[in-house]
Amino acid sequence: MIEIFHQDTHVASFIKERHDYTIVYNDFTLQNSISLSLPNTKKLYHYTYRFPPFLESFLPEGYLYEIFKNLLTKEYGYIDDYLIFSRLAPNIQSRITFKSDFNKSEFDFLDIDTILENDSHDTFERLLQMFLDKNAVSGVQPKTVALLKDKSALHLRQYIIKTWGDEYPYLAENEYFCLKACEKAGLQIPHIQLSKNKRFLLVENFIFQSENVFGFEEILSLMDKNRDKKYSGSYEQVAKTIYQYTTHKKRALQTYYKMIVMNYLLRNGDAHLKNFGLLFRDDFSHIALAPTYDVVNTTCYIYKDKPALMLNGQKVWHDRDALVDFGTKACLLSTKEAVSIYQICTEALLQTIEDIRCYIKTHPYFEDIGTKMIDSFHTSLENKTIKGLSDELIRSWK
Repeated sequence: MIEIFHQDTHVASFIKERHDYTIVYNDFTLQNSISLSLPNTKKLYHYTYRFPPFLESFLPEGYLYEIFKNLLTKEYGYIDDYLIFSRLAPNIQSRITFKSDFNKSEFDFLDIDTILENDSHDTFERLLQMFLDKNAVSGVQPKTVALLKDKSALHLRQYIIKTWGDEYPYLAENEYFCLKACEKAGLQIPHIQLSKNKRFLLVENFIFQSENVFGFEEILSLMDKNRDKKYSGSYEQVAKTIYQYTTHKKRALQTYYKMIVMNYLLRNGDAHLKNFGLLFRDDFSHIALAPTYDVVNTTCYIYKDKPALMLNGQKVWHDRDALVDFGTKACLLSTKEAVSIYQICTEALLQTIEDIRCYIKTHPYFEDIGTKMIDSFHTSLENKTIKGLSDELIRSWK
């Protein structure tokens, strides 16, 4: 059994029996709700043959999952999501906390400048081993949580340190430029830093703000879907979910529309249901769209990539008119507002193209990926609905 706490109050228990998972509340105090999708308005939530979506959002995927799979299979002779979650649970630092049969670990903190200056494979492996039991993070690329502190900070800060392998070269710089493009368009992004040799992208965890710990929930779990369904559904359905939960709906949907436009212009084919979320105060008095995160240009690696979710019933790269129509029909915007936001986004894209061109001059190793990013951005500026990048453009890259 895994016990669930809110502000040191034991509010619920998480139990597995064969193929059944049950979350049982102790009492009915709404402020002690585990999450937006699990309000403390009924005694129990029951799931058969599937992990509760909100708790599943803490489970590692891809690279990290394989590490836990090898570690726990060797020790226990089997592996399942409940065992992984039990291992991680005592070290999850969020609005809610957990206790399981595993002990809580003690973690040292590191100097952030040391990590930024020494971004080698060995450093990443060291960080991974140091903070392994804090890695309750999803996403398939190599990453690890780390507790870091700089000289001016009064408090430790939790970062996600992302790196990359040969399959997706220079992914840290790719994501850095894409997130900065979103920031240029007026979107809030996490605090990010590139390491000296560009092997790491450090992303500060945005749930920790000043002395407060905000609640966070992915759109995926708000839609009661598991991670194997993260590419199912539509951006219109995401808009409806945002409308259902947020406290300032017009503002949230306006921000969401800008996110969608930027993901299309930047040719991010991985903007799935786990890559949008809501951030909320501990007492649920304010629920808003979380900062923009996990935005990369995917078409420079997967040439025929397409959007992760449907829009207007299709997974194609829509033109301006289709996106403006989406803004007016799904995001509470007037045509004038949608057109204005689209223009702001295209200006941010143009600035980013110039930024990458200048960067290539001083970092010539980035020319191949940077040029592919710029070329795909130009296809966005041509303002045509396309299924994928042209064969002619792809041949010019090879």
